[in-house]
Amino acid sequence: MTRSRSYQSRPPVLLYVVLALSLTLNMYLVLDKESDQLQEPAVHQAVEAGSPVEHLAPVTVETASVELMPQKAGDGGLAAASGVMSTWQHVDSEVKHSLARTFQNAVSDRGDALAAVYSRMFMWDLDLRRDVQRGDRVLAVYSDPESSEPSIPVAWYESHKLNRTLKAYRYQAPGDDWPSYWDEDGMEVPYRLVGGPLESYEQVTALLKDRPSHQGMDFKVPTGTPVLSPKAGSVTRVNWNTHSNGSCVEVRYPDGTLAKFLHLDTVRVRPRQHVTSGQVIATSGNSGRSTAPHLHYQLNRGSQTVDPVEYHGTSRRQLPEIAMADFQLQVRRADALLLGEAVVQN
Repeated sequence: MTRSRSYQSRPPVLLYVVLALSLTLNMYLVLDKESDQLQEPAVHQAVEAGSPVEHLAPVTVETASVELMPQKAGDGGLAAASGVMSTWQHVDSEVKHSLARTFQNAVSDRGDALAAVYSRMFMWDLDLRRDVQRGDRVLAVYSDPESSEPSIPVAWYESHKLNRTLKAYRYQAPGDDWPSYWDEDGMEVPYRLVGGPLESYEQVTALLKDRPSHQGMDFKVPTGTPVLSPKAGSVTRVNWNTHSNGSCVEVRYPDGTLAKFLHLDTVRVRPRQHVTSGQVIATSGNSGRSTAPHLHYQLNRGSQTVDPVEYHGTSRRQLPEIAMADFQLQVRRADALLLGEAVVQN
């Protein structure tokens, strides 16, 4: 009986604990809701590990629905924006670390993809491992469909090293199969190999200098595109190390240089066969260790890897005069979109 009376006289501790937890939870929900209503989602700060607060740079990411210029089939135009209502996002950020880190801070989970597309525009004028400096500025307008890589119709890069702003506008020149990038004066931004392995391709996605582990030059091109031998030579082997290379061809040029063509779809030559300059030797594909259709073109002389840019030489195209009026109109519209100004109508 004594034990029973002692138990009944104790305060209901468990009940108090439950009531306290319930009160705490309700207060948290109310405060959290108020906090959400006060947030400013259009402005983010690029927080680097170990960086003091005073070094943080604001990264602006704005969204706007803008109707860009109409475009007929076969005309020029900012190809990613041909006459449709699209939701474009705007990035304007000061560089604090690498380009990849800059875009990761700006757009979080899709930063790597956006940085890759942006970097391809300016890799011809900048060594992106050495020339990018703190205080440089990146500006871009982009859309980011879930089923493909981000699309950038216009981008600027303010370079301290070059002491100028590099500009790139996506535009399809008359007669071209794909759009390319051009500067504000109508000069093509990427260089093209003189006598390369493809008559037409969408974009160069990697150069030899881009990373130490990459030993060639990559061309973004649809599966089935004819691959040419840039020079006359002799086929030394086909389809070796296919797990990595996929279907592949190797040709020895007269000066002893070995040219390798990797990730092919079909091979149209055999070992010891003589090929002429410009002869179709294969079609491009996505075989072997490859994540998307492209051609990997690699040159070796003995144990040394040769840069195709230096071996072949390069050239830059100028838009034809007939296209310049339309191009300049679209440059003005793209700049207005980039800078948040009213879009020019004509």
